[in-house]
Amino acid sequence: MSHFEIAQLATILREAAKAEVLPRFRRLDAGMVKIKSEAIDLVTEADEAAERFVKAAVEKLMPTALFVGEESVAADPALLTALAGADLAVVVDPIDGTANYAAGLPVFAVMAAVVSKGETIAGIIYDPMGDDWVMAEKGGGAWLRRPNGEAVRLHAAAPLSLAQMVGNASVAFIPSADKARILANTAKVRVSTSYRCAGHEYRTFASGHSQFMMYNKLMPWDHLGGVLISQEAGGYAARLDGSAYLPSHTDGGLLIASDKASWDELRREVFSF
Repeated sequence: MSHFEIAQLATILREAAKAEVLPRFRRLDAGMVKIKSEAIDLVTEADEAAERFVKAAVEKLMPTALFVGEESVAADPALLTALAGADLAVVVDPIDGTANYAAGLPVFAVMAAVVSKGETIAGIIYDPMGDDWVMAEKGGGAWLRRPNGEAVRLHAAAPLSLAQMVGNASVAFIPSADKARILANTAKVRVSTSYRCAGHEYRTFASGHSQFMMYNKLMPWDHLGGVLISQEAGGYAARLDGSAYLPSHTDGGLLIASDKASWDELRREVFSF
C-alpha cells in the first residue's frame, strides 16, 4: 500500500468526521444513543453514519481490502476471524470514545489501521476537535500531520523512575478478583488515569507526554493503529505475557511503555495480574 493511499485514508477519516460526527456533537437526543453490551458500551447515530461513510470511501479507494469496522463487526462477528488471514484489511473505529462523545466531552477520535497479511502497516488517529492526525507507517516514524501540510516527527517520552511515571490504565476489564490490588498498585506511579478514549491516550504517549498505557480488552479498532504509532515513536509494546501484539489478538492484555526496562518494572510492580 502506498504512502499516497495512506494519505487518502487519512483524508477520508477527516471527511467522515466533518460530515457525520461533528454536526451531531452535543446535538444527540435520546433516540440517537443505544446501549450495546452494557451501560458503558454505547453506539450513537453518528458512529453508524460515520462508519458507513468511511466504508463507502474505502471500497472505492481499496476495492480488494477487507473492511473491518467496529459497528460492522457488531453485525457480523466473523469479520474478526477473517482479519487474521486477509491480504489487505482496513480496520476502523468511527468514533473512539463514544461515551465521551455522547456526554458532550470533546475527547474522541476517528481511527483506522491498515493490516497486510497479519501485520499492521499503518495507523491513523484523527482528532476532529483539533483537526489533525497522528499517524505512522511501519518503518517511517510517527508523525503529527495538519491539513496545511505541516508535519512534526513524534517521539515517546524518556524513561522515568516508577514513582514519577504518568500514564493511562483502563481498569474496566481487569478481572474482578485482581482489580482492587491493581488499583492499589497504581499508587506506586505519579499519575494513573483514563481518558476513556484510547485514541487520545495513544496520541498523548506518542507525543511524549506520558510514560505508559495498559489495556486488558483488545479489540483491533481500538489498538492496532495506536500500538504501531507508539512503536514508531520509540515506545515498547507487548502483551502481558511478553509476546508481540498482533491483529488477531483480542485478549491477553497490552502494556506500552517508554522502553523495555520501564515495561518490565510496570509489569512487575503495578500490572501484576
